[in-house]
Amino acid sequence: MTGELRSTFLSDGGQTAASVADELIAFLGVAERSLDIAIYDFHARAGASAKAADALEAAAARGVAVRVAFNVERCEHPADSRPMQCEPATIDGLEVPTRGVSDQGALMHHKYVVRDGASVWTGSTNWTDDAFSREENVLLSVDSPELAATYTRNFEKLWTRGHLERSGMTGDEVVLDHDVRARPYFTPHPPSLALLAASLIAEADRRVRIVSPVVTSGAILGTLAELSGRMRFDLSGAYDRTQMEEVQQQWAGVPQNRWKIDAWKVIAPRLSGKTSTPYSPTAVHDYMHAKFVVADQHLLAGSYNMSKHGEINAENALHVTGEFQASLFAGFADQVAARYREPVAAGPVVSP
Repeated sequence: MTGELRSTFLSDGGQTAASVADELIAFLGVAERSLDIAIYDFHARAGASAKAADALEAAAARGVAVRVAFNVERCEHPADSRPMQCEPATIDGLEVPTRGVSDQGALMHHKYVVRDGASVWTGSTNWTDDAFSREENVLLSVDSPELAATYTRNFEKLWTRGHLERSGMTGDEVVLDHDVRARPYFTPHPPSLALLAASLIAEADRRVRIVSPVVTSGAILGTLAELSGRMRFDLSGAYDRTQMEEVQQQWAGVPQNRWKIDAWKVIAPRLSGKTSTPYSPTAVHDYMHAKFVVADQHLLAGSYNMSKHGEINAENALHVTGEFQASLFAGFADQVAARYREPVAAGPVVSP
């Protein structure tokens, strides 16, 4: 049995946390046998997202085998993901089996669910009220035992070992409804999601859309910089301006990374930057948090944020080939870019 790849797009203020929590709970609530969850950030005891914790505990109470793998490390490198809002101990305190996953200097950055070994929920969205209502994010779900089996193999590595080493893998390509093709990838390497994204961008001849909080991978930066010089090429997207300003400050202090500043200066005018709230433990998380690339009919979407550091994290992404899905994501990218595009400065007023 294969099904249709379903996508939901979240925008800052575009939906309520309760409505997204309800969508997640609906996915969890029909589980009959098992729920395997790998999640980076999960406000399990506060806000609308806490209802997901209630749903997991209710599933376990009715006999569903529930397991939750969660991130333990905190990494505050400018090019990496923002620190979690929720303390790991809160997730560990759920009344279901849990397992902290760690690796020095790396994050367990997944956000996926495998339900009954037959369906997958994934994307860029953490389980917090801010992620549900104040960030740009993407949700993907599909009924596919073939894809679910690959995600389960990845989950078993994390669950059994409790660390990220050697959990990277590439799944088989699966044909979904409407002849959509999907292949899952999991880091840490192999594979290299940076090289995959760069190759898709380099081979595009119609359009490229890139949406990511940061873009720091040398392979992706170099490819985008070259493409950005072709002014007639259909290239646009969005990023988190606050985070990229922090990254550039870090680049300036590392001689071998200073070339990236010049590359970014070529790329940035083609994209729109969201000025998010600088990180602090108590500040709202309103980041531009979606993470995907569209290159012609190809889509690469998941938890990977186009960063060099992301290659050592546990990340997942789906490489989807299909015009309909690629166009859906390109349309969302255009909406985000339009929202955060800086207005063109007016020219000088000339007196008659």
